[in-house]
Amino acid sequence: MDTTSPAYELRFRSLFDDGCGFAFPCDEHGHVELDALSERARLNYLYARTVVGREFFMPAVQRRDLH
Repeated sequence: MDTTSPAYELRFRSLFDDGCGFAFPCDEHGHVELDALSERARLNYLYARTVVGREFFMPAVQRRDLH
């Protein structure tokens, strides 16, 4: 995966607050390279995965140039 300019991101949208959530660089299949994330981003990613269905919708892969 090219981490210098990823074309995709994995987006976790909030169930309760439109416009809030997390987005992480990923490949076209939604695989996030954890070692390429900062410590804070890695913790946010692991948190978001844990609370899917309680705080966030299922994550979606989206091209970065679409928003």
